[in-house]
Amino acid sequence: MTDSCSITPRRRQVLLAAGAALVVPAALLRPALALTTADIKKKGVLVVGIQGDNPPWGFVAANGKQEGFDADIGRLFAKYLGVKVKFVPLAVANRIPALTTGRVDILFATMAMLPDRAKVVQFSKPYVANQMSVVAAKTTSIKDAADLAKYTIGVPRSSVQDIDISRIAPKGTRILRFNDDAATIQALLSGQVQAIGANQFYVERLDAAKPNTFQNKFNLSALYNGACTRLGDKEMNATVNTFIDKIKADGELAKVYQHWMHLSPPAFPASVSGVPFTAH
Repeated sequence: MTDSCSITPRRRQVLLAAGAALVVPAALLRPALALTTADIKKKGVLVVGIQGDNPPWGFVAANGKQEGFDADIGRLFAKYLGVKVKFVPLAVANRIPALTTGRVDILFATMAMLPDRAKVVQFSKPYVANQMSVVAAKTTSIKDAADLAKYTIGVPRSSVQDIDISRIAPKGTRILRFNDDAATIQALLSGQVQAIGANQFYVERLDAAKPNTFQNKFNLSALYNGACTRLGDKEMNATVNTFIDKIKADGELAKVYQHWMHLSPPAFPASVSGVPFTAH
């Protein structure tokens, strides 16, 4: 599904002013009861919020099984806790509300570590990196942000790409916001938009549909992703951080990196501005 293509000027103004829809309605952020690992062990299952349409990060395979980088990390964390895992596929804009209202216990869901998000969820230490860029057909002339005004640009609603494009695009640029990554990619393939805000795997997905047609035009931002628990759940946050330290040290993270990204893990930062890793 996609966002409406007939976005009114007023609607566009509201979306941009809201930091690309990162401001979630207060009713959706009403906190659930505090959660501990003892609670999870008692019920015997860890409920993980994850993207369901964004390979290789998180996606639903043909057999209905959740797969991808984040799925593997979620399974490792459930194993670390000694419980089963249940995945809840979420659209980009639904990730934070699903966590804060208690629909899921934790997010391994391509959650870029941003200060605005850190006001409503508790991030862990980073466990993966992601490069954002503008992607378009090789024949489309885009060299920098100024060129975006010539085209209709697509982004997943509430994503980092949404924030980046909204920030740098010239005034009057037509930006269409879609419900998820798959819809954004399809909009470019169909010609509904001429360029998109993309993560580092979009070109690979586009090539599968139209080989040698698309390319990265210029980079937007390099980001780190963390697991998210609810604000105030100190014990959950501490447990996740201990788990992340473990998989970095014992090689499990490197195995997941090689399997899904064909890369070795990067050097992770000791801090991210405006994003605490430890609950206080």
